[in-house]
Amino acid sequence: MLKSLMIAATASLALVFAVPAQAETVHYSAKLDGASEVPPTTSKGTGEAKLKYDTTTKKLEYTVEYKGLSGDPVAAHFHGPADPGANAGVELPITVGKSPIKGEATLTDAQAADLEAGKWYVNIHTAANPAGEIRGQVLPEKKKM
Repeated sequence: MLKSLMIAATASLALVFAVPAQAETVHYSAKLDGASEVPPTTSKGTGEAKLKYDTTTKKLEYTVEYKGLSGDPVAAHFHGPADPGANAGVELPITVGKSPIKGEATLTDAQAADLEAGKWYVNIHTAANPAGEIRGQVLPEKKKM
């Protein structure tokens, strides 16, 4: 009897440790404004980006909302790697359209590492501000208890 219980316990432990890690979904956000552009703009425009990232599949889903821009957006991008106050190249283009803009992409390992490190920002470009009218650093959202 004791031997049967030990075998069953060993088998149960083996199953517990053999279960693969669960995928984690991480939520990120960014508040966009002209003061965050480098150099800053005087835009009255504002916006918000909401991102959902699956750490296993590296799938990124995003929604970018904006209002009050000087004109229609002509381009939008996720840029990186960069800290706040620094500029960087385009990591992921965003197809512009009316607010809200929705999209998805599968990230490379390098893109995923930069996103997770807080090194991405999103900005929206207009004809009046071709270098970017509003911008915001993409950061993980705080978990709610």
